Amino acid sequence: MAKSRLGKGLSALIVDGNDGIDNLAEIKEVYLDNIFANPYQPRTEFDEESMNNLRDSIIKNGLIQPVTLRKIKPDQYQLVVGERRWRASKMAGLKKIPAIIKECTDEQMMEIALIENLQREDLNPIEEAQAYHKMINEFTMTQEEVAKRVGKSRSSIANMVRLLKLAPKVQVYVSRETLSMGHARTLLSLKDKKMQIEVADYLIDRDLSVRETEEYINNLNKNKKSEKKKTNKLDTRWKDAAEKLSSFFKSRVKIKQRKDKKYIMIECEEYDNLEDIINLLERKL
Repeated sequence: MAKSRLGKGLSALIVDGNDGIDNLAEIKEVYLDNIFANPYQPRTEFDEESMNNLRDSIIKNGLIQPVTLRKIKPDQYQLVVGERRWRASKMAGLKKIPAIIKECTDEQMMEIALIENLQREDLNPIEEAQAYHKMINEFTMTQEEVAKRVGKSRSSIANMVRLLKLAPKVQVYVSRETLSMGHARTLLSLKDKKMQIEVADYLIDRDLSVRETEEYINNLNKNKKSEKKKTNKLDTRWKDAAEKLSSFFKSRVKIKQRKDKKYIMIECEEYDNLEDIINLLERKL
């Protein structure tokens, strides 16, 4: 089932077999110091307890499943699959580990690393969103193309990438699952990042559900619009002044409130109207 989700040509690069090892590939011992991290690894957080458990297992039993590498220089390799095993092997004090050497492009490396983590459900939502964003930008893929590569719908990719519009602090909450995807999607309706943080802290403190968060933000937006209308509403003095100016210039005059300033706008259908107004002001001056 997993292979049907891979991009074209990727199935040949993923290890096969019941034990996760490609039975046709040559396995060789490679020095850990000659192995470098996958620059396209989407996973940025590795659970400390899980890594310690894997280290202890490797100390006791050795590294049973080889990592997959690609050669970049003579005796230098980059990880394609198996960063946890590589890190834990270093923690365990190993000098060499078993590895399968494959040929693959940068694009295939990124796809493999992303798909492996997705299938194991190792990525948090922000890591997943960043990986999709990187595929779109570095390899000029469309959301539709990314969706086909990873076996998801285009709307799912779009929704994940939108998470990167959240304030960085809110992204941390989502990555640590302090906030759910439902909370995150609701917070996206707030364009102001400072407001996103304030609301996120508020709903975390009060342990609001997604539904309660939606109601809270809807009320917040309504109050904001109502407040904006109030601040933009001019009192009768300004309205009277606009009427007097209209009478004086023989043209319609509007006075608008924008933030903390007011603007006088005189309507002119043609340039002749403007000349009349200028002449009138010159006579009065």
